[in-house]
Amino acid sequence: MAKSFTFGALIASALCFSSLLSSALATAGLYVEGKVYCDTCRVEFETKLSEVIPGTRVKLECKNRENNTLTYAVEGVTDASGIYRLPVEGEHEEDLCEVKLIKSGKPDCAEAFKSVDRARVLLTHNVGVVQPTRYTNPLGFMKQKASPECGKVLQDMGFVPLDNLV
Repeated sequence: MAKSFTFGALIASALCFSSLLSSALATAGLYVEGKVYCDTCRVEFETKLSEVIPGTRVKLECKNRENNTLTYAVEGVTDASGIYRLPVEGEHEEDLCEVKLIKSGKPDCAEAFKSVDRARVLLTHNVGVVQPTRYTNPLGFMKQKASPECGKVLQDMGFVPLDNLV
């Protein structure tokens, strides 16, 4: 009888600890992480010639879906590998949150993309993701002039040269 009581107490303790641990993880802060790169081919997507941009300023903004008022904002800077990691305070389940580029860390690669200049991200614990980090799509800037090697790289990727289009 004492063995079954001890076993039952052990299981109850394990369940309580498990519940406390999951509760602690659920209230832990979130982080937004992403990469900023230099598009050396001016195609607005990454190629093997793309370079990371350290020192780029980015900003995370969350706005209320209904009235578009700003509910949260934080800025950050990319590290040596072009990665930013921004802390998130609170839940933003009812907000639209986006990371946008502020200023390139590379003066010769500072032209904003014409098509995509921000990355949307869901910032709530209520999305079925256990990890505290939310990842965004890479963002980038373009050089003023495409690198001479780009034609070959794009051809290797299966893109038809524009000269061949009718």
